Amino acid sequence: MTSAPPLDLDALSLDELKKLVVQLLRRVAVLEEENQRLRAEVARLKGLPKRPKLAPGSLDQASKSGPALQSQKRARRRPKRQSGRRTPPVTEDRTLVVEVPPGSHRRGFETFTVQDLVLTPQVIRFRRERWVTPDGHEIVAPLPPEVTGHFGPGVVRYVLMQHFQGQVTVERLLGQLRALGLRISKGEILAVLTAHKEAFHTEKEALLEAGLETAAWLTVDDTAARHAGHDEYTTHIGNDRFAWFATRSSKSRLNFLDLLRAGHPDYVINAAAAAYLVEHQAAEAVITALLLDEQRSFADEAAWQAHLDRLNLGQRRLATEAAVVGAIVGRGRLTDTVIVSDEAGQFDVFEHALCWLHAERHLRQIISVTDEQHRWVDLQRQLVWWFYADLKAYKDEPSPQRRTALRQRFDRVFGRVTGFAELDEAVARILANKDDLLRVLDRPGIPLNTNTSETDVRSFVTKRKISGETRSTAGKQARDTFLSLLKTCAKHAISFWDYLGARLKIPDAGPVPWLPDLIRQPASA
Repeated sequence: MTSAPPLDLDALSLDELKKLVVQLLRRVAVLEEENQRLRAEVARLKGLPKRPKLAPGSLDQASKSGPALQSQKRARRRPKRQSGRRTPPVTEDRTLVVEVPPGSHRRGFETFTVQDLVLTPQVIRFRRERWVTPDGHEIVAPLPPEVTGHFGPGVVRYVLMQHFQGQVTVERLLGQLRALGLRISKGEILAVLTAHKEAFHTEKEALLEAGLETAAWLTVDDTAARHAGHDEYTTHIGNDRFAWFATRSSKSRLNFLDLLRAGHPDYVINAAAAAYLVEHQAAEAVITALLLDEQRSFADEAAWQAHLDRLNLGQRRLATEAAVVGAIVGRGRLTDTVIVSDEAGQFDVFEHALCWLHAERHLRQIISVTDEQHRWVDLQRQLVWWFYADLKAYKDEPSPQRRTALRQRFDRVFGRVTGFAELDEAVARILANKDDLLRVLDRPGIPLNTNTSETDVRSFVTKRKISGETRSTAGKQARDTFLSLLKTCAKHAISFWDYLGARLKIPDAGPVPWLPDLIRQPASA
């Protein structure tokens, strides 16, 4: 029997090469499936235990091949970061002696370091001088600046650290502090967590302003949050320099835009507002009325609503969104910042990019019935992984040629039609988001996913599971504030314990810069 002549690849057209690649991928998938069946049959005959079912890896894990694998190897050659188990400065030296035989010679000392922690209550009684002036006024010596109540800054520091970073509930904190010898009640612990925190709230709000001033990109996400028996939503905004949380009763686009104002209450109709109205297909009468009116700037919501009443306009919500966009751009914010999100519609504002991990998740959620459907889904996911790996390689070494090639390849990968309706719908959904998924080709510095937000939000979710809902407005505000400060400290390698010591003016605590100033510094500083 004569063998078939070798295939001349150079003579094949582009379409024929595509068909050949698909045929080979199908054949590989069939062979792999048959190989697995044979292995299972051999294991059954030998009486071996069944192979465990493992959850599918993430897109990042599956893409560690080709260029991504080379990047991983280069990363391995980089010098390792210093371990966090560094011995702190010595605070006490003790010399130990031993009896030795006569004639022995001293060989110096052998050091042995022990780390210890002393937790003891300290009760300070301040004797404050009292004077009465000749005119009858009483003068009392002031308390030290670090004292703001009947519990000192050490207690406040410990409670804040344990509750917000250690995720210790108020009930367990109560047991801890009483076991240490403090006379304290649950209500007093709640006051320590929420009362007199204006300076912390001010610094937290300034984080967002500084982040919006300097960010080349932001990742955003939201999660459910119960408050006082009602459903609310916590929104995260951040990047590798800061994290910021806010909890509100709505997660609408208008709410998100209002958060991006960073506390400024104004509304502005300008070119950015007009472009927003046109992009969202506002009625011609609404656009004309807003642009022809002489008044374009409004100090607060009351002035803006009065303006809308005077014009008697419809589409008030859309007009309000446009005015908020105009106010943000008018202050020079987000004019060149990419917002990376999942497919939640409220985040699709300004220059927008989509998370690839969420896009691929639609393929993972497809329920296949037949073996052929399984093969089609696995093949499509493999094509996505390869494409994702090449996008990561492009971020390291962008070029016009690779950008053009990746755009064309995107159409081929997500223009496939298999006849499996659920798969075809998922692929078409990804294709429709082409511009937002390929934003990285024009902005290689942005991330391909929202892992930054999801990692930061995980602390909030953990606290929600442990502590449940918040009951007071002060409690909700304290949770958002201290999680924002905690996560921002971590991004700048600042100990939260040191941060609290500096802000609470504990005498032996070292200084910690104001966090918004750190955000404004160049990344290499």
